[in-house]
Amino acid sequence: MARKKAGSPEEQPADEVFDRRWHLSATTSEVDTTELEFAVMRTFESFGRWQSECLASVIDLAASGPENALLHVIRMNDRPKSMKELARLMNRDDVPNIQYSLRKLSAAGLIEKEGSPRSGVTYSVTALGHEVTDAYAAVRRALLISAIDNVPDFRRRLAEATQTLNLLAGIYEEISRVAATHRRPAAKPAKE
Repeated sequence: MARKKAGSPEEQPADEVFDRRWHLSATTSEVDTTELEFAVMRTFESFGRWQSECLASVIDLAASGPENALLHVIRMNDRPKSMKELARLMNRDDVPNIQYSLRKLSAAGLIEKEGSPRSGVTYSVTALGHEVTDAYAAVRRALLISAIDNVPDFRRRLAEATQTLNLLAGIYEEISRVAATHRRPAAKPAKE
């Protein structure tokens, strides 16, 4: 049996075996931040797939994760919400995409529009929307929540992750404003 040499890949920490540096990750802080950003991206995509599949298990509707989230935010606290409130609650500024999703959810009979442009338009879930969101909650409870409950100490870790992600959301919002404030105009091509 061959002996492992000191410093061989089997004995080195993963950080020393894998070079995680690239144009976004030159320093330790950049590597750690980039690893987190990739984890957030992968989690977001997995979360969207989970939302779509969970909703599809209770209604024959092809809806994206954000459309599903919009449905549940409309139902939140069982009170109507305006477009502005929906955008703010979901931290979105892509109003045309939100409007498209609202039309899709309305056509499926899950939500309804109330009011007028003059008095203010709000959205609320229909009776079918209540049934679907209740069924979604039951599937979510049976699959996701039971899986989370089986991981030791996971509730504490979820609380810590929530705090960290909320802090990071605030940092990203502020640095987005700074970047937008100092954006330079695009260079114009030279005339021949």
